[in-house]
Amino acid sequence: MLNAVLWTARQDVPRTGATSTVPAIFPPLVEGTGPLPISQREATLRTAAQAQRETQPWGELQWFASRALGNSTTMTVGRAIIRPGQANPVHRHPNCDEILQVRSGHIMHKIGDREVEMHAGDIITIPQGMAHNARNIGTEDAVLDVYFSSADRVAIGEQPIGE
Repeated sequence: MLNAVLWTARQDVPRTGATSTVPAIFPPLVEGTGPLPISQREATLRTAAQAQRETQPWGELQWFASRALGNSTTMTVGRAIIRPGQANPVHRHPNCDEILQVRSGHIMHKIGDREVEMHAGDIITIPQGMAHNARNIGTEDAVLDVYFSSADRVAIGEQPIGE
C-alpha cells in the first residue's frame, strides 16, 4: 500500500519497496498470531457461554464477534446488560456506527442532547462519533444487543474496570 501511495504521488519508490516505522493498526495476519485472512476463514460459532465478559459497575458487557476475538474482520457484536437504576457512561465511537436493539427491559437512551424511551424490540442507530448512553428505567435487567460497523470498535468515555 505504501509503495502505491508513493508511486501515485510521483515519488521515488525504493527497489526493495518502501518501509514504515508506524506500528500496524491491525494484528498480524500470520497463523497463530491473529485473525486469519478472509480467504482462509470458515464460519465460526461462539455460544453465549463463550462470550468474552467484562463486569462493569453498572452491569456487564459480553462480546461475541470482533477482530480481537478472531471471528470477524468487519463487525463487532456484543450485548450490554444494565441493572435496574444503573446507566453506562456517556461515550462515543469515533470509528464506527452502532445499532442497538433492546432485547428485554426498559431504557432511556440519551443521544447527544435528546432522550428516547426504548422497550423490548426497539432499535436505534447511532452515527459514528455521537455521544450516547443507556439508563435502565425498568425493574429488571435491561438486555441490549449491540452491533458495530467495525471489527475494531473504539469507545471514548467508556472505562474498563481497573482503569
